[in-house]
Amino acid sequence: MNNERILGDVAEVIRDVVDLPDLTVNSQTAAENVEEWDSFNHINIVVAIEARFGIQFLTAEIEQLKNVGDLVALIEEKLSARKTG
Repeated sequence: MNNERILGDVAEVIRDVVDLPDLTVNSQTAAENVEEWDSFNHINIVVAIEARFGIQFLTAEIEQLKNVGDLVALIEEKLSARKTG
């Protein structure tokens, strides 16, 4: 799965969770830029992404994420590790 596809899927999850179908999501999008992306929705986004991609995040990994681009890179890393592991 390539970076663009992952970003598209992540954007869809974020839009669904925060209930903003017209929200523009790119690699620079961060929680502090989206009013509806509060701590509760953050957890819902993480859980939905784990389910969507069949992966699990460690708390330390989530805490290091600064924006959607970081999240996409982490997903890509986990999917790649799953293939080789």
